[in-house]
Amino acid sequence: MSKRLLSIAGSVALVFASAAVASAQDTKTTTTTTTQVTKTTQNPDGTYTIVQYPVDREVTVELTPARTLTGARGLAKVIRRGDVTTINLDVASLPSDMSNFNVFAVDPMGKFTLLGPVTISNGAATQTFTTPMDKFMLVLSPAAELTALNNDTPWIFRSAVPQGLAVIPFARTGDEKVHATGETVAGTTTATNTAAGTVVTTSPAYNVPMLGIPTFKRGKDTLVKVNLTGEMTGSRVNFRVLPRKDGPTAIKARFHELKDAPAGRRYVLWAVSPDNKFTKLGQIINTAGRNEAEIKSETSLANFGLFITAEDASEHASPVGPVVATIIR
Repeated sequence: MSKRLLSIAGSVALVFASAAVASAQDTKTTTTTTTQVTKTTQNPDGTYTIVQYPVDREVTVELTPARTLTGARGLAKVIRRGDVTTINLDVASLPSDMSNFNVFAVDPMGKFTLLGPVTISNGAATQTFTTPMDKFMLVLSPAAELTALNNDTPWIFRSAVPQGLAVIPFARTGDEKVHATGETVAGTTTATNTAAGTVVTTSPAYNVPMLGIPTFKRGKDTLVKVNLTGEMTGSRVNFRVLPRKDGPTAIKARFHELKDAPAGRRYVLWAVSPDNKFTKLGQIINTAGRNEAEIKSETSLANFGLFITAEDASEHASPVGPVVATIIR
């Protein structure tokens, strides 16, 4: 597990490098694709790393110390069973004059919940906490109350993203739109060489939480909730996910009320792996007055996220259009 705090470096990028072969008569452009994986966290300042913990699997979480605490070490072992999540905290090499701190859990709404105090002895401490929460990050602070995490917040440790898990986006509150990025965000940058030079354009980032397929029951069809945005607002999409007993996972997306969406648009269903590789699962092309449509597909990925983009008439190996549907976990 990396010991550096995950931070946004723009957006996670899939880099498209294009080479143009020019002749005296004309100019041709050839595009090839490579993948660059960059892990990011939810806020530009790298403060929020909220993840969902799987059931019945112990997860080791690295606690990243504040820069002023040179040499300080911290780990938390988290295990979720039923409706209770247990957190076994272990910190060491703290300053000898530090006597106590408080442990907070932060949920996807940005709410800080005090789990309890910890007493430090000889620069070290161990403590066990329980919480009904399954989606959170940990913040250790000398403050008795916290409402936000920023440059002015006194904190000792905060949790990094455990290997194999992905940062989940903040929830929406009423009409407030919270734009958060996730560890499994992907973006594309396209460079096109022409006779006049190189033109570079950058597409939007894609904020895609993992579904946690290993926690799904094999052979059972699961209905997952979908959040529609943009031009799909007013339509409906039902997602069903079925991890088959023979290995692959089947996905079915059923579209309703498409008459409210623009005609002629191509709606593409994508799966994205934990290492930010995209798989096109299928697409529909909306027609005027169309009401229903369906995409059926499957993937062998052990875990993945799902989302839909609105694309133009062109075929793309990776998403470039705006996201219009995401899974709510």
